[in-house]
Amino acid sequence: MDELNTYATQLFAALTQTDISTSVTDFFLRPEWWQLILIFLASSLLMINRLNSIEKNGFEGTLVGTLIMPYFSGFPNLCFAFLILKTHGSGRVVLENSLVNNLTNLTLILAIPCIIWGLNLFTAKKTPNLHEKINRLSLILSILALIFFSICLFFISRDGMIDFYDGMLLVAVFLFWQLYHLFDVLKNTTRSKQKIRKKIIWDILIVASCAGAVFYSIDHLLEWVTQYSKNLFLQNHLGFFSGILMVLPNAFLAVYYAAASRHEIAYSSQIGDCHICIPLCVGLFAAFSPISVPSSFNMAIFIIIGAAVGHLFFTVFFKKLPRWAGIVLIGFYAFFIFKEII
Repeated sequence: MDELNTYATQLFAALTQTDISTSVTDFFLRPEWWQLILIFLASSLLMINRLNSIEKNGFEGTLVGTLIMPYFSGFPNLCFAFLILKTHGSGRVVLENSLVNNLTNLTLILAIPCIIWGLNLFTAKKTPNLHEKINRLSLILSILALIFFSICLFFISRDGMIDFYDGMLLVAVFLFWQLYHLFDVLKNTTRSKQKIRKKIIWDILIVASCAGAVFYSIDHLLEWVTQYSKNLFLQNHLGFFSGILMVLPNAFLAVYYAAASRHEIAYSSQIGDCHICIPLCVGLFAAFSPISVPSSFNMAIFIIIGAAVGHLFFTVFFKKLPRWAGIVLIGFYAFFIFKEII
């Protein structure tokens, strides 16, 4: 019995030597890169998880995808642009981040749920209902806006620089687009006599907390890459890899809503997120610091415009994204990866 008590005492002493509070403190104050990515993904997923509640409390269908969801899923890109500006980093990194984000959304992220579940904007009924028709028209308008924003970026970059006036132009067209959606929401809620419930305040508070965690994780990831990482390949392609990382929450959205047969939200969420990167992220950064256009810009913007035109074509004439089109989109994405990295 005495030996058992002695063993228990030694075991307790060994366990108490481990300072749990120190481990928790190290996790949040001195985290490793994989811990930062874990914080980023967990915060992002919790933030966009509240979209279901927001939809039930006063917003509908593609309005969630085009007006509310982009700010949630595109917030990391805004944080990235701000932190690069804060540390006097190169605007080329922000531009590459935005281009890779948009290109991945329009090709790989939409192609995967398309191949698995299909992206059909109408149900199997022969005659689509009014709600489905309105959602399709909203999606068409969003795709047209994406094409317009991308073409604007292409033309203002022809001199090799995106300066203050170019940036203000991009921000102005984005604000006009958001004002249009705001009045569209007010019009629809007035017509349907639907009120935006006060419960949405709790969702906003949760989103604000998650946004702080996302900002923290991105800030420390940039610090880790610039100060601690000895991988020059990673440092030289920071814009590329950050764009892929920040598109992961969008992938979750597309897969979740496609699996739940909410194809209109799966589609519109990716289109809406593209509006945050181009023109908002690029425009805001250029308004404070000029951006020199990288050599890969033309290839990326042409793929983005081409993919957007393809989505417009299928939405107008097929009312869905065919599975074979998803395979083609993956092919374009693989070509971009090969030219950019390999």
